[in-house]
Parts: sequence; structure tokens; C-alpha cells
Amino acid sequence: MVKILLCDDEQRIRRVLVDFLKRESFEVIEAANGEEAINLFKTNQNELKLILLDVMMPKIDGWEVCKEIRKHSSIPIIMITAKSEEYDELYGFQVGADEYITKPVKPLILIARMKALLKRVVAESSKYEHSIFRAKDIEIDFSARKLFIQDQQVILTQKEFDLLYYFIKNQKLALEREQILSAVWGYEYYGEDRTLDTHINRLRIKLGACSSYIHTVRGIGYRFEVS
Repeated sequence: MVKILLCDDEQRIRRVLVDFLKRESFEVIEAANGEEAINLFKTNQNELKLILLDVMMPKIDGWEVCKEIRKHSSIPIIMITAKSEEYDELYGFQVGADEYITKPVKPLILIARMKALLKRVVAESSKYEHSIFRAKDIEIDFSARKLFIQDQQVILTQKEFDLLYYFIKNQKLALEREQILSAVWGYEYYGEDRTLDTHINRLRIKLGACSSYIHTVRGIGYRFEVS
């Protein structure tokens, strides 16, 4: 069974979702607030495969929970929230969410998104095989999904890692924005290309001393080149 963490302060919502999730053979552990969510993540980190995370929770909100988890893990995170404005969704991606679903939640749609995300994680991991990329201050072990900048490990989300992989696979090529969105987001992409800018900005921040490797190509998109 796939073990997941469900974090929502509304017991009624948790009860409904747990019922559907268990029918689909998911093993579910529950958190009713952000503090409990962080503690459960820490004690179950090695077994968890995915996190469903509400935003508006007592003690610590979902944004901060996501930030804390991203300090330690690239586990897939789906944010579930009543906040439906575009800037809320973009902020969700900024703090490290992989998917963003607004309430009211349709359980069958949620489960379909979960399965698609988990399937993509497995598919992406297997395609990397055992290749390792090294250049100056950056090293990436694709099979282990680990990034090191100046010998310090940096945690990336699933989408950030996929984006970096696509850049490295197409080094020195000027990549159009639509080309990147199609390759990395595929059929799952519904928003505007500001989502791409958000992920690029966050990736540059995480690359730190190597952020200049991602070049903006005016009027076209981006290019990855170690300079």
C-alpha cells in the first residue's frame, strides 16, 4: 500500500477523503494542524510517498509546513485549499508544491491527480537511470535525484528537478517557453506561462552560486549553459 499524509483541520473533509483513499488502497495517516503535520512527516519520512496539505490550518499554516518539508525532502506535495486566486496558486508553487487543487475537492479527481503524480515520479526516476552530471560547482545524481551545489545538497521539488533535467539534456540550446512547458508540464499544464517564471526563479534561488547557468533569452525563453 502507498502511504500518504493527509493534513486538514476539518474532520469532516478528512473523513470523506480517507474513505475514498482507503478504497483505492492508500494507507493514510492524518494531521489536524500544521504542527502535527510536521511531526508526522518527520516520524514517517522514510515510508511516505505523497502529502495532501491544506493551506488554512491552525498553529502552522500549510505554506509554512510546505516550506519546512522542502528543507528535508522532495516528496510530492498536493496543496488543497479554498484559496482560488491565481497569486495563491503561484505562491503554492513558490513554496514547493507540485500540484494545487481548490476546494470543494472532488475525491475522484483528486485520486486521479495523485495517481498521475506518483506515476510520473516513478517514470521520471527510471528514465534518469545512473547518469551523473558534473560541471564546476554543480553535481547531479539523476538516479538518486540529488543535487549538490559546492558539495552541499540542495532539495528540489519533483517539478524543479524535471525542469533542471530538461535544461541539462538540452544544454546550450535556446528553448522557447512553450517548448519547456510542453516538455515538463505536458498535458497537466493549464495556467499561464507565469507558472514557468515562478519555477525558474525558485530554481535559480536554489542553484545559488550556479544560478547564472540559467540564461534568459530575450523574446524566446531560456538556455542552460555552464559559464
